[in-house]
Formats: sequence, structure tokens, C-alpha cells
Amino acid sequence: MDDALSRARTVHQEMIDLRRHFHMNPEIGFDVHQTAARVVEELKKLGLSVRAGIGKTGVVADLIVPNATRTIALRADMDALPMEELSDVPYRSQIPMRAHMCGHDAHTAMLIGAAKILSEMKDRLPVNVRFIFQPNEEVFPGGAKSMIQDGALIGVDEIYAVHVMPTLPTSQYGICVGHALAQPDAFEITITGCGGHAALPHKAINPVMIAAEIAISIQSIVARLIDPIETAVITISEIHGGDAFNVIPETCMISGTVRTYEKEAQEFIRKKMGEIVEGIAGMYGAKGILKYIEGFPSTYNHKEQAIKAKEVGISLVGEECLDFPAQKMMYGEDFGYFTQQIKGCYILLGCRNEKRGITHMLHNPRFDIDEECLVYGAAMHIGLVESFRTLEVISAIS
Repeated sequence: MDDALSRARTVHQEMIDLRRHFHMNPEIGFDVHQTAARVVEELKKLGLSVRAGIGKTGVVADLIVPNATRTIALRADMDALPMEELSDVPYRSQIPMRAHMCGHDAHTAMLIGAAKILSEMKDRLPVNVRFIFQPNEEVFPGGAKSMIQDGALIGVDEIYAVHVMPTLPTSQYGICVGHALAQPDAFEITITGCGGHAALPHKAINPVMIAAEIAISIQSIVARLIDPIETAVITISEIHGGDAFNVIPETCMISGTVRTYEKEAQEFIRKKMGEIVEGIAGMYGAKGILKYIEGFPSTYNHKEQAIKAKEVGISLVGEECLDFPAQKMMYGEDFGYFTQQIKGCYILLGCRNEKRGITHMLHNPRFDIDEECLVYGAAMHIGLVESFRTLEVISAIS
């Protein structure tokens, strides 16, 4: 399996070229028509069975192996972010307010690279391989759900995804066991009071003041009401109310996010937020309404699949370059929909290179990757497929 790295390196330049093409031509949400068309073009060259329009604009390709009885799925996301790129690289985004600042261009390129290598090894592989190229990972409700509804997982036994992570240097992997990423919920709170003149506050009901009190109380839920052993985050990121210094407005809006791993914690926070909003607003004679929007489910790495990914990582780079078990994070990802349906694992891929100044975090307008990481991403995909051969040998002996 250690040959997976050398095989991946043979398509390194092709992956760089593809990644830069996608990077310069980003598309967002489900509107990834040109990206998907290029993916289809590349996969058809390999003789794969390709289906487009899965989950609106997703692509699914199957590598059918003679006599194989199981199927492993490998997933890459294709969409960019609605933001401006501020880097000065020659392959920077050519489209205003669209940019691949989360590495999905790299994910797509490395999975195409892996598909090329695996297609050349077809007669020697132990399992069928399904390549899933997904749109709209960045925006709720995500593209994974619609791809599942269109049958992307039918016949699949396990699924894996690789995501670049600038907290890890290139040539390192990070693998969690159990919860890897949180459920990213959103909320909007509307406070309706009674507008009036700022010089006569007693003749009005000030929703801005009420919003401030609600904001402080909500932030205390995790600190004072959640078991310290549990992990949860409540972040208020917006407060909007009023247009003039001398006018008390009629309404004020608060919004933010709740991040949890366990359903019980999420339900408790949601209940307490509702009580706080209604109680504080009512105390001042105002009306408070909480709109709570459930996000993607928590991404869960099943133990068997996480250990399998760990063993592949060790075979590729050695135990010293593997963060296992890695610390779970509060990011959200719709890959959680896939691992709700079948067993799987979400793998972090180092892309940081401090000597070259490649250190910016995901979603930063100057984010970039060390393109050497493409080799390690493709090698992980290849190694995961090959790992089933070892399992079959063990099963036959036992």
C-alpha cells in the first residue's frame, strides 16, 4: 500500500492543473454546472459509468470490479464560497465574489486523480468504487441530502471523505473517532417593542435594550446550564436595530449559531433559548420570537472505519505524521448525512506550509493550499480502496 504515494505522484501535475482550473472558475451552491461538466469529462475518459444531475448537479461515477461484492464510496465537494479572494496567486479566482476558500477545488482534483489511478488498477482491486462529486456543501440544507435522495448511496457499504486542513502541515492526516464535526444550527430572534423618541424612553418599549439583555442571558446557557463535560457553543454574530441616535426603533433582530454534538444538548439549548427570549421580552411588555433552524447533523466517524483510515495513514506517512485520535471540531459539514445512512469516516488532510506562507485558515480571503497535499489526498483515497484486500485476506484466514 505504500506504493499509493508514488502512484498518486504520477498524476500530481494533472491534479495541480485541474485544481487551478477549478480555483480560477469557482461556482457556488447547486450552480456548479461547469465544474460538474468538467468532472464528467474527466471521468468519462477513464471508462467509468458516469451519471450527472444526481442531487440536482452532483456527479456519481462507478468503477465496477469483476467479482467484487462490496462497494466503497469516496466523496468530494465541488462548490466555492460567495466571497472575494484577496490573494495574489496567478490562479486566483476570475469571478467576483466567488472563491474556493475552503479547498473544494483541491478535493475535486484529488478525487479525479485517485479515480485515474484506481481505474488503471481495476482488475486488481478488491472492491467496487463509487466516486461522489457533491454540490452545495457550504449552504444548508446542503447537497448531500439531495444526492442521497437521488440514490447516491444505493449499494454502498462504506463512505470516506478527505478535507484539507491548514492547522496540519502537508503530509499529515488527522482522524477523529466518534463525533468529528458538530451540528451547525442557526437562530434568529426578533424583538418587537414600541418605537418612540429617545428622550422619552418611558413612553416606548426599547427592543435594543431588551435584545442586549437576551444576548447576555443566552451566552450564559453554556457557561451555567450545560454540564462542563459536554461540549457546546452559542455565538451571537449579529444584532440589528434602529436607524438614528434619537429614535427608539420598533424592532431589533439577533442572530447567531449553536454548535452541539449530542441531540440532548441541542434540544436543551433550544428550549432554554425559547424560555429566555419569551421571558425577558414579556417582562418588558415586548414580544420575542425565536426562529431556530436545525443545520446539518453532526459528522460521526464510525470506529471501524476510523481505525481503517488510521492504518492507511500509518502505511503512507508513518505514525509520527498521524494525529489520531484527532480533536473533534465545531465546524459543520453535510457529510454527516452520509454517515447517518452508512458507516464512514471524515479525514483531515494537512495543507499548511509555513516556509511558503501558506498558513491562512479555511474561509479566509487569503486561504491557499500547499499543492503537494494533493498527492497525499489522492494516496489516502487509493489506500482506503486497497485496504479492503487486507481485510479480505484476514477474513479468509479466519
